[in-house]
This record gives sequence, C-alpha cells and structure tokens, in this order.
Amino acid sequence: MANVVPDGSAMRKVARILRIAVTQHKNNEEMIQLRCDRGASIVRKIGLSDQVAQAVRSLDEHWDGSGYPERRIGSTISPLARVMAVAQHLDVFALEQGPEQAMNVLRERSGRWFDPQIVKAAESLHQRGALWMQCLPGPEESATQRELAARSAVLDLAPASRLRASHIDSICEAFAEVVDAKSNFTFRHSMGVTDVASAIGNAMGLKPERKQLLHRAALLHDLGKLRIPNSILDKPGKLDDAEWAIMRQHPALTRAILGRVRQFNELAFVAGAHHEKLDGTGYPDRLAAKDLSVEARILAVSDVYGALVEDRPYRSGFAPEKALAMLAESVPNKLDADCFEALVSAAPSLTVRQPQPQSCALPANRENATAAFEPVHS
Repeated sequence: MANVVPDGSAMRKVARILRIAVTQHKNNEEMIQLRCDRGASIVRKIGLSDQVAQAVRSLDEHWDGSGYPERRIGSTISPLARVMAVAQHLDVFALEQGPEQAMNVLRERSGRWFDPQIVKAAESLHQRGALWMQCLPGPEESATQRELAARSAVLDLAPASRLRASHIDSICEAFAEVVDAKSNFTFRHSMGVTDVASAIGNAMGLKPERKQLLHRAALLHDLGKLRIPNSILDKPGKLDDAEWAIMRQHPALTRAILGRVRQFNELAFVAGAHHEKLDGTGYPDRLAAKDLSVEARILAVSDVYGALVEDRPYRSGFAPEKALAMLAESVPNKLDADCFEALVSAAPSLTVRQPQPQSCALPANRENATAAFEPVHS
C-alpha cells in the first residue's frame, strides 16, 4: 500500500494491487522470460558454449513442467540446468535458514521442481559431509573468510586458459548488460556512457592502450549498483538521506569488485572514480584534480552527460543541447574543461541509448520533476 501509486488515493491503490494480483502469472512469465533470454545471451557473449547458454536459459524450468520459460518436463530439461537448479536452491536456503532446512525443502520439492536423481545425489553428499565443503563458514570463520575460501575452491576447479584482449572486452560488455538489466531506467546506461567516453577519448587523441582502459572502465563503472536495492534505483523522486548514503556506496563497491583482479588495479580506480569532482566535492573519496587521471575525468563527464540525456523514473531525458548547457555550469571547477570541449565536439554524432519503450513508464507529472545537477539515479 505504501509503494503502489505513492500519490494516489486508497481506492486507486487497492485497484492497482488487484490488477497486479490478476496479472501476476503473466507478469512473472514475462519477467522470467526476459531474464532467461538475457542470461543466455550474456553467457554466449563471454565465450561459453551453447550448451551452457541453454542451461542458463532453462534454470527456472521445473521437473513437473510448471516452470519457465518453455514449461519443459523431466529429461527434456538440460542436465546442466537441473544440477544448477538444485545448487541454486541449496545455496539460497542454506545461507538463510541453514543446511538442514535447505535439505528438507529440497526433499519436499523432489519430483516437482527438481530431478529426483539429482536430489538423491545431493542427499548422499550431504550424509557424507561432502556437500557443504568450502561453502559455509566454520565456527570461528567470518563471512569474508568463507567467501574467499569458496572463491578459491571454485577457481581451483576451473580449467586453465589465457584470455585474449577481445575476450576480456566481451566479458566487460556482458557484465555491463548485467548491471544495466537491473533497472528499466538504466537499461542502456553503461553502453551509452561507453559511447560517450570513447568519443571523448578519440577527440582528445588518447593512445590505443589508454582508450582500451577507458572503454573497459566505462562499461564497468556501475558494477557496484548490483548491490543497490531497486527500491532506490527506481524511486520516482528525490532520495532521502539514508537512501543517498546507500547510493553513494556504489563507486566504492565497483572499485572493490574490480580490485579483486590484480591486473585490474588501474581499471578499478578509474571505474570507481566516476563520481569524483575536480574540486574535491565528489564521492566516495573526495578526490581532487591532482588525484584524477585523464581517463577518470573523461568518465566523470561521460557519466553525468549520459544520465542527463537518458530518461529517469522522476523525469524524462534532456535534449543534448540542454544537457551540455547544464554540464557547462560545472566546468572547470567540478568537471574537466578539455574533456567537456571534446564532448561538445563529439555530441552531434552521439546517439542517446534510451530504455526499452515498453519498460519506461514515466510518471504523468514527470515534466515537473526537479532535476539536480547530480542526477539521483546516475
């Protein structure tokens, strides 16, 4: 009642809730279909096999045919998908309710949601104490230590391979799609910011290796938003202080995630600095001009421009000319003058990547929404 039609009357709220209830099955089907298709597309993009892509697409299928997206039954479901479905269930339930409860629910759903033979295999491993090795923290082990141990165990199982530069770029693009898919209103934001950053980098004559760094940082700059609740990302209005505090965590989260890969140290810094300002008023670290590389400055300009020209839950996107005028007010104190001039020269050739039309239902009073320079959901 609090979140549905926030400004509406009680009658409008009840009517909307009833409509959601009536269309729930259809809505679930559409949402899962989109998630399955997008997941399979991302898996193919990072170079995995079609067999793996099909398994990801079938992850929500149920043994009895009640799942999505194709209502496959029994052995017609990919074997990999059947194993992953059990693993996903065990992971969620074990972390929230403990291993025994996870196994109890798994047994209850055997033959309905899950392949009985895979359930038996999980039961056997559980009885032998081998199912949860490296997965759950020991009595004196922190969650962070458990995470590191689990990560190490998984990496030990992975086949050795050397990634080509083009393969790394594809992986970056795939993760950008993951981030953008989190919210309808940022559906193409990472790719849009990358377009802008690349155009600025070209106009400024960056060397190829620096353009490659900038390209990857732009794709991954919002990776930390995977930890930000959608209630904040999709809020049709200004964020309160508590919500702002959470939102401001995302650049630091981006840096922390990318920093786990030793070769990505500089990439992590550039990507995590996209909300820093030259005068030290940005976040998360209040860095100043002397601390910010050219690539970080380009990304900061690109991110603000991208956020201004794109639609948001609380307003429609500004025309490029208006967005440039708004940015100009922050040059050179907050945003780099050379980067801004490069953007001005490149702007006529840029295409705004907007959200999918069917997903972008802006509020009726959007033209009256206040747009601050620091876009709420940028």
